[in-house]
Amino acid sequence: MDAQPATAPGPIATKVGRYRWSIIALLFFATTVNYIDRTMLGLLAPMLGDELSWNENDYGNIVTAFQAAYALGFLLMGWLVDRFGPKIGYSIAITIWTIGHVMHGFATSVLSFMLSRIVLGVGEAGHFPSVVRASSEWFPQKERAYAIGWVNSATTIGVILTAPTLWVFMTWLGFGWRETFFYTGIFGAVLLVLWLLLYSNPRESGKVSEAELAWIEHDPPERIEKIGWGKVVRTREAWSFATAKFLTDPVWFLMLFWLPKYFTSTYDVDLSVVLLPMIVMYLLSDVGSIAGGWLSSRLIHKGYTPNVARKVTMLIAGCCVTPLLFVTSLDNMWLAVGLIGLALAGHQAFSSNLLSIPPDMFPKRAVGSVIGLGGFAGGIGGMIMAKSTGLVLDATAGNYTLIFACCTVVYFLAVGAIHLLSPRLKPVEIVRV
Repeated sequence: MDAQPATAPGPIATKVGRYRWSIIALLFFATTVNYIDRTMLGLLAPMLGDELSWNENDYGNIVTAFQAAYALGFLLMGWLVDRFGPKIGYSIAITIWTIGHVMHGFATSVLSFMLSRIVLGVGEAGHFPSVVRASSEWFPQKERAYAIGWVNSATTIGVILTAPTLWVFMTWLGFGWRETFFYTGIFGAVLLVLWLLLYSNPRESGKVSEAELAWIEHDPPERIEKIGWGKVVRTREAWSFATAKFLTDPVWFLMLFWLPKYFTSTYDVDLSVVLLPMIVMYLLSDVGSIAGGWLSSRLIHKGYTPNVARKVTMLIAGCCVTPLLFVTSLDNMWLAVGLIGLALAGHQAFSSNLLSIPPDMFPKRAVGSVIGLGGFAGGIGGMIMAKSTGLVLDATAGNYTLIFACCTVVYFLAVGAIHLLSPRLKPVEIVRV
């Protein structure tokens, strides 16, 4: 990896207007709504299990239905965003997932909950292809990872806000769980209206100054091509991204679904006590998301190539995950919170840079498809991790040491796979089809 400048220095200054950051604010809100909608069922599951007489296998089937639909939905939604652009593509995605969210309020059986989760999963799969495609339209390469880092940080904000949202609707306002699904569907409707009203590409917005537009578009122009899905999946660069997602996304799924159980079983505390540690760890992950994006963007500003900036930052992020090796030996819960929080920060720093790589290598009209391929691979990895975690915990009487050890290795394997398949993160050339 060399350290030559990514692009020739130009006269354009970065402080040329800030309207582009309003798009990030809109995407931040969208990400928050997305994660509130997907997290609500998990928090309501104990109550619904009692009311509807679910067993563990029933709930497992509901979760698996979402994960499978989410993984497969990435392939469809990635293509859709590329075919129709982020404005139309994301509008379709928001509509589908909001319908799926509201459907939960009508569900009466395991099968109907599975159907609701399938619709939700397909729609929500359009989120990250739209986020990265929109970021590639509104931000030059030097700022893109930092911008995506801010949006990525909203994933944990959504998780944190889910419990207070349920309290407002179910305790303060006195709604039942069915009405809560109906009324929180308003969030998706508001998001759809805002997206349709506020989003456009920079040249069509009418709100971007000439200086800011010049800054947004100052990267070397790319060829305008009609890009077929078949061409995308035959590139090594697309599979470098997909392999990294397959290896690292399962760690995030593991932390989302298993951390509360880990703390309750290891430190003999109930879920009300676990809530504060979870908030602390998720806030630390937000710091990592923003800091990881800032670091690689800063390195590019300093004259390093995106190849150096992304991979060095990802290696540093991987190092932040290695303290997971020591977590299971700790008797002090708050020390464990600190180390796991550092690992989550490392994951989010890694993720912010990983999501920035497809726009580095692919034309804008292929970015959604590449993100979709990676999301599909990450979803498959998450399903494998969920099954493997259960088997390992059963075989080791609930010992997480081997599971956490595997988590510390995958980031370095992911960087190795990216470097092997795309040594310089050079733009790919895709012929016209």
